[in-house]
Amino acid sequence: MKKTIWRFSDKMIIPAVVAHGGAGAGPERLENIERAIKISTEILVNGGNAIDAAVEGCVALENDPVFNAGQGSVFRTDGSISLDASIQTSEGKMGFVVDMKNTPNPIRVAADLLEEKINGLCGEGARIWADKKGHVQSNVEGREPHDEVSDTVGIITRDSNGIIVCATSTGGCGHRPPGRIGDVPLPGCGFWVQEGIGVGATGVGEEITRALLSYRVVEKILQGDKIKDSMKWALENIIDSGSEVGLIALGSEGPGFGLSNRKNMPWASWIYE
Repeated sequence: MKKTIWRFSDKMIIPAVVAHGGAGAGPERLENIERAIKISTEILVNGGNAIDAAVEGCVALENDPVFNAGQGSVFRTDGSISLDASIQTSEGKMGFVVDMKNTPNPIRVAADLLEEKINGLCGEGARIWADKKGHVQSNVEGREPHDEVSDTVGIITRDSNGIIVCATSTGGCGHRPPGRIGDVPLPGCGFWVQEGIGVGATGVGEEITRALLSYRVVEKILQGDKIKDSMKWALENIIDSGSEVGLIALGSEGPGFGLSNRKNMPWASWIYE
C-alpha cells in the first residue's frame, strides 16, 4: 500500500504522524486517511501536543462512515453496535473503553481516562462515567459488515517535546457475537507505547491478541532492531499467514511506518521537515 510523506522544509524537526484505516480497508480509502492526518498535523505544526493531535485525528476517522469505527461501526450478530477505543502515551499514561453504546467518539472517553487513577472502563459503567464527564449520548447508525476483515482505525503522533501517543478505535469485527472483545482495547495487543516507540495493530483481533503483537514489536525494537525489520519479523513469525494483520509504528525520530501481510491496508505518514 502506498505511503505518503508530506514535507514542509529542508530541516527535520520532531513532529510526525502515521495512521491506518484497517488491515482490510482497501487502497481506495487512502485519501480518507490523509484527511485525518492533516487534522493532526495542523495541531502539531501550531505547537499542539501529541495527545490532542492523536485524539482529533482519531475522531476524524471515527466520524468517517467508511471505517469500522465510530459512525461506521458494523453490526454484531444480534444487530447491536459495540465500540472500543484506547490511547497510550510514552509518558506511561493509558486509557481504554470497551463495549460502549451510543458513543460515536469513544476515543474521547478513553482520553479522559489518561488523568484518572483507573485505566479502563466497560459496558454500562463506561457509559455512566462518560455521562458524568459530559460526553453526550448520540445514536450510532452502524452498517452491515462487508466481509471478515478489519477496517478499524489507528493513529500515532509525536510532538515537539518527543512525546509519542497511539490512539485506536473500532466497532469490532462483523459476524461476531455481542460481548466479544478484540485487540483494540487490550494493552500490548492492539497498541503499545514506551519511551521512544509506539506501535498499533489492526486485523484479525484474536490473532493479534494471542500474539501480544504490539508489545512484542516494541520489545524487538527496544532490543536494537530497526522498526521496519521488527514489524516484518512479527508479521512473518508470530502471526498466522492465513490471518490478515497490519501494523503502524513511530519512533523517536524519522517518519512513521506501515506494514501489512496483505496489500489492503491504507496507511499514510507525515513528518515536519
